[in-house]
Amino acid sequence: MRPPLQPGDLVGIASKGQPQIGLLISFKGSRAIVRLSGAQREQLIACRELTILQKRPLLAISENHLPNNKDIRSHTLAGRDLIAGWRILAYETRTSKKTALALTFPDLADLLLSSDDPLHIGALWLWLNGDQPLFRRRRDQMVEARTPKDVQQIRLVRRNQKRRNKQRLGHIALLKQQSTLSTRQWNSLPSSLQKILQRLIYLADCTEHELLADREAIDLLNEIQVGISTKQLIHWLIEKGWRSPHILKGLQGTIWSKQFNNEVQAQAEQLICEHRDLICSNNSHRQDLTNLKAYTLDDAQTQEVDDAISLEIKQGKSWIWIHIADPACLININSPLDKEAKNRATSLYLSDGLRPMIPLCLAKDVLSLRAGSKCATLSVAVVLEDEGSIAEVRIVRGWISPRYRLTYEDGDELIELEPPEDEDLAILAKLLKSRQKWRQRQGALQLEQAEGRFYVENEQPDLRIVEPSPSRQLISEAMILMGAVIADFGKQHDLPLPYRSQAPSELPTTSELNQLTFGPIRNSAIKRCLSRGVLGTRPMPHFSLGLSAYVQASSPIRRYSDLLAHRQVVAQLEQQQPLSEHCLMQYLDALNTPLKQAQQITREDQYLWQQVWFMNHRDQYWPAYFLRWLKHQDQLALVHVEQMAMDFVCMIKVQRDPLPGHPLTMTVLSVDPTNNQLQLIAK
Repeated sequence: MRPPLQPGDLVGIASKGQPQIGLLISFKGSRAIVRLSGAQREQLIACRELTILQKRPLLAISENHLPNNKDIRSHTLAGRDLIAGWRILAYETRTSKKTALALTFPDLADLLLSSDDPLHIGALWLWLNGDQPLFRRRRDQMVEARTPKDVQQIRLVRRNQKRRNKQRLGHIALLKQQSTLSTRQWNSLPSSLQKILQRLIYLADCTEHELLADREAIDLLNEIQVGISTKQLIHWLIEKGWRSPHILKGLQGTIWSKQFNNEVQAQAEQLICEHRDLICSNNSHRQDLTNLKAYTLDDAQTQEVDDAISLEIKQGKSWIWIHIADPACLININSPLDKEAKNRATSLYLSDGLRPMIPLCLAKDVLSLRAGSKCATLSVAVVLEDEGSIAEVRIVRGWISPRYRLTYEDGDELIELEPPEDEDLAILAKLLKSRQKWRQRQGALQLEQAEGRFYVENEQPDLRIVEPSPSRQLISEAMILMGAVIADFGKQHDLPLPYRSQAPSELPTTSELNQLTFGPIRNSAIKRCLSRGVLGTRPMPHFSLGLSAYVQASSPIRRYSDLLAHRQVVAQLEQQQPLSEHCLMQYLDALNTPLKQAQQITREDQYLWQQVWFMNHRDQYWPAYFLRWLKHQDQLALVHVEQMAMDFVCMIKVQRDPLPGHPLTMTVLSVDPTNNQLQLIAK
């Protein structure tokens, strides 16, 4: 039974998990005035919260003789005495065969302590209310011994917790190391910790507010001593090998960063099956062109093969056949796959690979013009006049069976050697050369030049320079011819199409251009004068192509606007209802945002790998040519480096203003790909 409180008692309080001792001075209603150990003044505490630790007369212990909290906490009790006392009480409880025996705190102190001074009493009070496994305080403030089974369970839990704490310290030490984590080390981390780390990888591309809102993530960053900011988090993730140091921020969260959803993938697989049925069916509206020797020419790594060319000599006429893949035969408008393609607008070609507009299982398989396979096409046949103008045209939906898949290097060899058994490409090259000269007479500009581009493998950039070779010029001119034919078809039938136009521009005079070296220097002077291209639904001239109207229609697997053009032409050919001009314009307007985004991502991608390239070559010097000033007051100019076939923004350090073509020597002033910084200087 709990004894009554009296002034002079040594009492204990354990509110809010902070056990303390004090001297009871007097009462004030239902509360007691208590001088707590270490407190500067007396406090009012509810009597129900007080436990008698030791009964004493009022003056038996003075307030000044209360031990302070530091001494109480540092005092060590005899562990053997505590265990011995627990065994006695636990044994008596077991042998009594009744309810558990309970003691008041003073009785417990008599059992466990060899001294009754306040220091020992205070230390026992703190121990009893601490993390100890032997005794339990009841609500009535009596104390009883835990059962041996409970003690064993508590000790087991503590050992496991100690083991887990030790393991976590090891995991934290691993995360603190300035090195990457191997797969084995990652797998050794508990799943709960892995989940937090995965959230941190995601949060690195979020706002500071989103990072701060994740309490578990912040706690872990504090443990491993990483600063609480996305910038510091990114540096740490790179250090651990969980984030590429060369990540494209513009790509994150865009549609090209995501996989095709299950519905789109399922439809793609279904269309592969439907294609087999299409091949076997009797398509009377398709012309059989499988007798033609069809060539595809692409880079070796190209996956979406959407164009082929053929030559047909018939009745003394040379027909140039241009075959384009026909995805419209399988992909219905407004189907899940079509909507996804519209949202992407274009395939994205980045330095580390392709992000396709259409799932690759479909795009590189049945939609592509594969050698040795029967392929559906929208094909255009053209006969040219001797001077290069169009004499006759046919547009059909057809079947072809490409015989050869050639690289541009293979094509160059066939054009150059003109083997008697395979001279079609050489003849096509001559025919299309006459077409190119005709366009030049109409005002077309020839701005072809070598172009450098970075490709990435194992986080390292490789610079590849593409020269305007005969086979590349052949395919380029064939695709422009295709676009001109489709545009003329649209004009003849008043058919809304995605026409591409370019307003006339005032170019430098002939005398001014003659002062510039032919190639990149002269081309740069011309390009800066050109207007931007415009996409619309009505035919208008295209200045730099020298055409009265032009429609891009050569890549419907990788450009949605080309797929729209195909659908309009097919509808007209098969006497179906094409999209109205208003409806087509709505489609084209929807493409603006993703197309601009794709362009920005492509530029960011190449600029990022420029930085990495120059980081690896920062002590090198390159011959360069001055092109023009960008910010004269800041001495920023555009220069051309022939060895890399690229233009660069560069700081110029010269005594006199250079003229276009002035030779310079360029090197790296500073570069930091992690922080998106590159400064070049030329003298």
